[in-house]
Amino acid sequence: MMLKKHTLKLTGILLFAMAIQFAFAQNPSSSKPIAKFKPPVVKTYLGTSTGSGTVITVDEGKKIIALPLKVTDAKNNSYPIASYQFSYKRRGITEDDSTGKESPQSDMVAARFRDTPLSSIWVGTIQDELHSGEELYFFDIVVRDPQGKLFFAPELKLVIQ
Repeated sequence: MMLKKHTLKLTGILLFAMAIQFAFAQNPSSSKPIAKFKPPVVKTYLGTSTGSGTVITVDEGKKIIALPLKVTDAKNNSYPIASYQFSYKRRGITEDDSTGKESPQSDMVAARFRDTPLSSIWVGTIQDELHSGEELYFFDIVVRDPQGKLFFAPELKLVIQ
């Protein structure tokens, strides 16, 4: 009975000591306020194309897909790209096995990249298969400012006419 009483008191004292230690672990007066980051206003380019929903020809698309993706501000300062995602919405035709009837179909392939321009496999495939009505879409473009802070740049969507 006596051992139980002392064990209970010792446990209570230890828990109280730990609670006090955690209470003093964070000192709000010594922490500095974090300045809010305001990213610069930038534009995303592939060749001379910029913006979302830009319409280009098949020949233009085949030429500019091999060019590097660029992000610049109003003063023409360039920002290095940390990563981006690219999707290619392509058109095709599917045939119904039972009726033999063909119907249009589209699918999308996408990947995340860290280097620009796209890899030679992607460039070659797109240059070989690009048709009217397809889309080239660069999104989730993450760039780095001169201080090393990361921020998102505007997406770039090219519609092939």
